[in-house]
Amino acid sequence: MIKTDILIIGAGPTGLFTVFEAGLLKLKCHIIDGLPQPGGQLTELYPKKPIFDIPGYPEVLAGDLVDNLMEQIKQFQPGFTLNEKAETIQKLDDGTFIVTTDKGTEHHANSVAIAGGLGSFEPRKPLIEDIEFYEDKGVEYFVKNPELFRDKKIVIAGGGDSALDWSVFLSNVASEVTLIHRRNEFRGALDSVEKVQELKHSGKIHLITPAEVVGLNGSEHLESIDIDENGAHRNIKTDYFIPLFGLTPKLGAIANWGLEIEKNAIKVNNALDYQTNIEGIYAIGDVNTYPGKLKLILCGFHEATLMVQSVYQRINPGKKHVLKYTTVSGIDGFDGTRKEAEKAVVKAIE
Repeated sequence: MIKTDILIIGAGPTGLFTVFEAGLLKLKCHIIDGLPQPGGQLTELYPKKPIFDIPGYPEVLAGDLVDNLMEQIKQFQPGFTLNEKAETIQKLDDGTFIVTTDKGTEHHANSVAIAGGLGSFEPRKPLIEDIEFYEDKGVEYFVKNPELFRDKKIVIAGGGDSALDWSVFLSNVASEVTLIHRRNEFRGALDSVEKVQELKHSGKIHLITPAEVVGLNGSEHLESIDIDENGAHRNIKTDYFIPLFGLTPKLGAIANWGLEIEKNAIKVNNALDYQTNIEGIYAIGDVNTYPGKLKLILCGFHEATLMVQSVYQRINPGKKHVLKYTTVSGIDGFDGTRKEAEKAVVKAIE
């Protein structure tokens, strides 16, 4: 049983920043996320794309923003349950909660903050007959462990950053990498496109465009794929097929928790603390809805800041928290570290 003050569901930017704001109030956090690494959409869909509306950053790459958030919260030592989805929730007599994941991991928390962005992410699966049969038998929708593909033949399908970046990365792991896209043009970071072009010319990546994977073959494990290339059919032997067509957001099991839902978003009290209709359960970031809601990262940061103040009162009823600016109070980490502004020197000028 993992015990924490605040259980955060979703390791996107809003969920990560919640750890920082909670840490300032001496509240411990643990995060659950269905993806294999923190960052949510920023890491999974567009790590190399710039974001222009983060205060203080005229421009910051999505992946760099995640790295900075992880560095910012490091001293508050958050726990992570990754590659698992929050499945069930039980409210105990004392008002605390037990949340169990789809893999059976149990978490006990005073409060729950749902920060799942647009919901849990599920891969967009290509419409190929019998693809479910080959899942975990040669078809992989995420690259969770690159060593799985060591010295193997792999085929990647897709035309975005994920397909490009993983083709480049796995060209140094797999024995053979083939990248297939239904168009000749790729929609990704320029340096990624140029790197694939370079690896194609050096023979480390086989590029087939425009083409689509239309069939999978193999008795117990994937052995080959059928592709349609400009109307011509051909067969390619491979050990793994990795379709990277993005992710589809869904509330998933959270939709069955008794929360008030409106248009696939969770209704909250935005006049106070972004609490849901169930006391002790909050929803912050893109997953929530209220009059005037804007689905922006900076709005999620604001909501997280107010939400943790409410949790502080739940845990410390009647105790007043005096807000202090970090420039004045400094930051004391749970790991014993301290960050503070350099103290002024008291010295007479002669």
